[in-house]
Amino acid sequence: MTEPARPIRVLLADDEAMIRHGVRLILRHADGIDVVAEAADGHRAVAEAAAHHPDVALVDIRMPGCDGLSAIRPLLALDPAPRVVMLTTFGDEENVLRALRDGASGFLLKDEGPQELISAVRAAASGDAVLSPGVTGTVIARMLRGGVPDSGGTAAVPDERIARLTGREREVLAMLGEGLSNQDIAERLAIGVGTVKTHVGAILEKTGSASRVQAALLAHRTGLRP
Repeated sequence: MTEPARPIRVLLADDEAMIRHGVRLILRHADGIDVVAEAADGHRAVAEAAAHHPDVALVDIRMPGCDGLSAIRPLLALDPAPRVVMLTTFGDEENVLRALRDGASGFLLKDEGPQELISAVRAAASGDAVLSPGVTGTVIARMLRGGVPDSGGTAAVPDERIARLTGREREVLAMLGEGLSNQDIAERLAIGVGTVKTHVGAILEKTGSASRVQAALLAHRTGLRP
């Protein structure tokens, strides 16, 4: 008899008790997810993560004292290290960029719906980048500042790496540029999640991208659209 999968262990770090309470209630009713620890600042988040070994840490960017940004590298230095997903709001793109550069697995808007939150936790635990579609375009445009805007009418930049991809891989890359998860891409293309993971792996290898975020940047630079 196959043993049931171990629940995804989640650390929630936010200085607002009401936010923690709301997120905890949402995740408590999701199958296979346990909130194992909470914290109100970055220092406490690292200490709780070291004690409880979460798979995913949902960390608010803005907290008093030690903020979420300062906690990213200490969290990732733990063994085992959690996947760190930053909780953010519109207008916080500069901090999101720093978080991604420091190794965060992605970012999620605080006002996302319950299903989006649950899907983000599962995606992070499975190794997906979590890029909230609501702000992905803006963030990537900022990362491309000085290069090609994502929609401003400037011509896309050709890149020979795109020619290495199959037609389906180009479709998947374009959706990565939208910030879609493997599950979202699978549903849109009516294929299995495992097939999407295979395509993503091939895309990263063929384009020399170190992460899904880098692949998403490539999609925007070259003007790929779904």
